[in-house]
Amino acid sequence: MDLLKLSLSETAEKVRKGEIKAVDVTKAYLERSKSLNKELNAYISFNEKALIAAEKVDQMVANKKDPGLLAGCPIAIKDLLCTKDLASTAGSKVLKNFIPPYSATVVERLEAQGAVILGKTNLDEFAMGSSNETSAFGSVKNPWDVTRVPGGSSGGSAAAVAAKMGLGAIATDTGGSIRQPANFCGIVGIKPTYGRVSRYGIVSYASSLDQAGPMGVTVEDTALILESISGHDPRDSTTSQKKVPQWAKNLKGDLRGVVVGKPKEYFEKEIDSEVQKIIDESFEILKSQGATIKDVTLPTAPYAISIYYLVAPSEASSNLARYDGVRYGHRAESKNIEELYMKSRAEGFGREVKRRIMLGTFALSSGYYDAYYIKACKARRLLLQDFMKAFQGCDFMLSPVTTTAAFKIGGRIKDPLAMYLNDVFTTPTNLAGLPGMSVPAGFTKEGLPVGVQLTAPHFEEQRILNAAQVIEKHTNKEKRKPNVY
Repeated sequence: MDLLKLSLSETAEKVRKGEIKAVDVTKAYLERSKSLNKELNAYISFNEKALIAAEKVDQMVANKKDPGLLAGCPIAIKDLLCTKDLASTAGSKVLKNFIPPYSATVVERLEAQGAVILGKTNLDEFAMGSSNETSAFGSVKNPWDVTRVPGGSSGGSAAAVAAKMGLGAIATDTGGSIRQPANFCGIVGIKPTYGRVSRYGIVSYASSLDQAGPMGVTVEDTALILESISGHDPRDSTTSQKKVPQWAKNLKGDLRGVVVGKPKEYFEKEIDSEVQKIIDESFEILKSQGATIKDVTLPTAPYAISIYYLVAPSEASSNLARYDGVRYGHRAESKNIEELYMKSRAEGFGREVKRRIMLGTFALSSGYYDAYYIKACKARRLLLQDFMKAFQGCDFMLSPVTTTAAFKIGGRIKDPLAMYLNDVFTTPTNLAGLPGMSVPAGFTKEGLPVGVQLTAPHFEEQRILNAAQVIEKHTNKEKRKPNVY
């Protein structure tokens, strides 16, 4: 049996039944991942205790105990999440020596469900970027075309899943960092409702926007991972008390009576003709399965990028103040605290992180706080109201994830504004705290994957998972595989 051909759902079931060994699955993925990592740079580090964790799963099966929903499944973790006794860098030189004494709640819950943590994936430094080119550990390559970006900031997680360097992955999404790389790498990625998943143990970028979520090859696999990591956490006061549904078991393809919103403002942007064609085809797929398409409007959406790049950097300037050159694994080279602080800021942070800290500090400064930050917060509230009004007439929305397929490495890194505009369709979802996802929907003539974005009201993840499975079922993508295969 070729263990690499099994889906996450199939692997977990076979491990639970004792038909395959978790150790064998882990060995297969470790071998493949270490071999391909030289080319893709998807992982920053590997978990040397992965096989020990797999052995524990096999022992539970041997003792007739249930190892959990993700029994023996190797999962990649974005290096923004703390992992006990395993380096957690956030893609930055500032944290290159940081080894946490605890694990993030998400990691603990994965392990409680029998998942095997395979390693820590590469990312834009402190999750600030849209192409995975700002990492202190080098750029990640897209498995479909290694001359192109995998998307960011969770590019390492997306590339790992696309290249079968893990059965699934955990990523984070502040302004589109799950959906955009999932789109560029031809996989499924979901950003759950804000508060659905604990942020405890995640290195903070923008606390009111950050949310962890899963990536997978199929909708069912991604739903299973989401079930495993969701739920209230007393260590994170922003987590919801709502019961976690069985999203995977409740998947259904019947869309009769479902109304799909088509947000007018999203289609007023310049969208690549091939991307537009794939989006139109996705609307037709949903219509063929009983859904009705309805035009909706989000008047504040055109201002979302401006709102985001005031709110997010402002929160970042506060959150990153803790990295003062003394704590978090930094090797003290001087007893002068001020000297350490200045050296850490000057040499530790990369250009993009410095840029966003400066933007945020300016927006929060005396004389500008009311003019910029407070106005952005008020506009953010208007955007949420727009969504709530639009959802009164539809069950979920379908829109582009990005205006183009994956772009060339180096193509936009020197133009920050062009890079920021890459998030034009994803940031509104974060600002409103809504669940959103990207699901593969087709390919360009060059063979690059293109996904569509699905957005639902708060805590209605099931609606977009159902629609995503319909698109997945009716999209002929099985015949294509990334070039690394």
